[in-house]
Amino acid sequence: MLIEFSVANFRSLRNRQTFSLTKAKGSELAETNTFTASAVNDFELVRSTAIYGPNAGGKSNFLRAMQAMKKIVLESATILQRGDKLPVTPFRLNKTTAIAPSEFEITFIVNQVRYQYGFSATEHRIHEEWLLAYPKGRPQRWLDRVWTEESNTYDWELGNNLVGEKQLWQKSTRDNALFLSTAVQLNSEQLQPIYDWFKNTLRMANLGGWSPGFSASLCERKEKKLVMDFLNAADMDIEDILIEKKPFDTHALPSDIPEPLKTRIANDFRDKEVLNIKTVHKSIDGKPVIFDLNEESDGTQKLFSFAGPWIDALANGYVLFIDELHDNLHPRLVQFLVQLFHNSETNPNNAQLVFTTHETSILNQEVFRRDQIWFCEKDEDQATTVYPLTDFSPRKGRENLELSYLSGRYGALPYIRPFRKTG
Repeated sequence: MLIEFSVANFRSLRNRQTFSLTKAKGSELAETNTFTASAVNDFELVRSTAIYGPNAGGKSNFLRAMQAMKKIVLESATILQRGDKLPVTPFRLNKTTAIAPSEFEITFIVNQVRYQYGFSATEHRIHEEWLLAYPKGRPQRWLDRVWTEESNTYDWELGNNLVGEKQLWQKSTRDNALFLSTAVQLNSEQLQPIYDWFKNTLRMANLGGWSPGFSASLCERKEKKLVMDFLNAADMDIEDILIEKKPFDTHALPSDIPEPLKTRIANDFRDKEVLNIKTVHKSIDGKPVIFDLNEESDGTQKLFSFAGPWIDALANGYVLFIDELHDNLHPRLVQFLVQLFHNSETNPNNAQLVFTTHETSILNQEVFRRDQIWFCEKDEDQATTVYPLTDFSPRKGRENLELSYLSGRYGALPYIRPFRKTG
């Protein structure tokens, strides 16, 4: 379960911004929209959060920050080689921050233990790395690593509660790699659950969502009924999903593709199968009519692509981050997707959803608690600020959140200027 995420000096996020999924005061929708996570001390958390803000306000950069943190954890000790650049981009509109490290910190619970893990990094090196664990409620500092410019070395502190081949792991950690990731590659059983949380539990949708491949794979197994139930609940009027497999054929590629590119594609897909996804509808006289998935509307294609990851996340208690959930979806479908997370029957393992959106029809107190709404906006220096609706103390059950937002009470709206031709 995710408790909190902080980021500083990453793209438009100049100053430290902290985003929390901790339940605030108030009993509204507590049975559906919140849950208790046990980790010696109990934590009251929310099951979803929606982030609003104007285009270019920094919403996507906030999600990119989480994606960058995950990527560095998973790849710095395996895929990256010595001298390779880390995927961080500082706030470049200030000469001080442009050369300073980006910083990431996250607090989460796995196997009933709370962890607080973070690091700062430039493209060329990890500058700091720290890890606190709370297996008995009180903090145990397992790791503290700080780069010292004067000595051109790291100062290390590996706590007594961290067990294993600590000196080997330390010596094996490159400047552009995390100690956490290196130690796990060298068989640290104690740190493995932390790494696995990033690898398995934290799920980031690609821009525009997912490809339909995973949903299609479920349709080849017993989970097909779940996919059909998902689509039928969303009123898609699809009677069946058919999956056809055939060998990849280079002759099916467009004739105007350059020959070198065609050769590369042929090599990449040699001996692989291509999925052909078809939907079945009923005609007026009740007979089945088969369509290719790409003949369906953009919204139907997107919802089918969402079905597999959504079902998987809800079944396994994953944490989902999605940019612009509303894209190509009717407002009622957006509400449908969100409320699957707010239902204990469909979300028995307390999966969490974090998404950005411009869809304001769901911005109301019948769908969300006040602590589930966040905003992103840029200040006069073009730096992004992330802040919760609770900063404005909206009246419980009475304030029209959509109207208040669109009227500018909470900020995070685009400033539209009159269009005038110049020159």
